[in-house]
Amino acid sequence: MADPGRSFLAHTPEATEALGYWLGERVGAGSVLALDGELGAGKTTFVRALARGLGVAGPVTSPTYALLQTYPGRLELAHFDAWMERRERSFLAEGGWEWLGAEGVAVVEWAERVSEWLPEERLAIEFAHRGAEARSLRLRVLGDGPRARALAELVAAIPAREGLEESTE
Repeated sequence: MADPGRSFLAHTPEATEALGYWLGERVGAGSVLALDGELGAGKTTFVRALARGLGVAGPVTSPTYALLQTYPGRLELAHFDAWMERRERSFLAEGGWEWLGAEGVAVVEWAERVSEWLPEERLAIEFAHRGAEARSLRLRVLGDGPRARALAELVAAIPAREGLEESTE
């Protein structure tokens, strides 16, 4: 599937959260979201909102030092962080990969660092700074199969909202 994707400009952290929440309410079982972008670009902010959209109650923290955090909700959220690439690769090699594409939703921050472990069908989201609070988010669906098609339909349906505008980047 050659997906050109969609790009958005989120003018505030709240706009990034609104997108994450919207996706969390709708994303299907077995979905993998691969997040990349520089420090402070909004990856964890997005995941917290995605978790709320999935019905996760309570705080969602970055799993940088824990490798993986799981949260019960409408679908279980498995939140990985590959910032410490060597530890995350070891974790995935020793069976952690089974969380990817399971019956919940898996989100991997710093995904490019462990891309060879990720399933072919996934939603890749690239975050970038565009000022003090503004962020660009580029969403691309990778792979070709039923999960990729479901993710592509979801991305195509993202509505315009206050503070979040489609961009041509």
